[in-house]
Amino acid sequence: MRQRGRFITLEGGEGVGKSTNLEWVAQWLTARGVEVVRTREPGGTPRAEAIRELLLSAKADEPLDADAELLLVFAARAQHLAQRIRPALERGAWVLCDRFTDATFAYQGGGRGIEPDRIAELERFVQRGLEPDLTLLLDMPVAAAQRRLQGRLAASGDSRDRFEQEQATFFEAVRHAYLARAAAAPQRMAVIDADAPLATVQARLSACLEARVSAWL
Repeated sequence: MRQRGRFITLEGGEGVGKSTNLEWVAQWLTARGVEVVRTREPGGTPRAEAIRELLLSAKADEPLDADAELLLVFAARAQHLAQRIRPALERGAWVLCDRFTDATFAYQGGGRGIEPDRIAELERFVQRGLEPDLTLLLDMPVAAAQRRLQGRLAASGDSRDRFEQEQATFFEAVRHAYLARAAAAPQRMAVIDADAPLATVQARLSACLEARVSAWL
């Protein structure tokens, strides 16, 4: 019987370097003979990416209700799981995902103030027990992350999306919720101090992966 693949997620607030470090982790795994499927949330499939656009668009002239936001996140996740994540895991590939349900508890729970029990009910319904084998939480102070985000946007010419436009108090709540989840699930979640030069952050990631992933290879 083919062995099920592993599911690794990268989490963190805006500006902490998830996208850059996701590619680095993918290369680390590929170098060890692993088939890696890179993906992201919300998104990951054409229909889920369409939902992502609804969630991130800052141009809408109608405010998005917090409950509607939460349901859209899980609608995209249901599609993503059915069409991409579960099939990849079942064939033995390793899925590397930029954000998953920890982000929902952080953004919609911590940031929007939705009760964790309501989020957990949707988690049970949509995921049916599936959760990441390992979550790498990139953490840094909000002010430093915002400076990084602003530098990235200035270099790219992009504008802030609907979440990136939130105030510092929102991101402080998001960070607090992330760290609380990591403290409650230390065997699954590893906190990586991302407030350092990239080479240092990647050295920390390497040490974590050697400790937590090598036994699975």
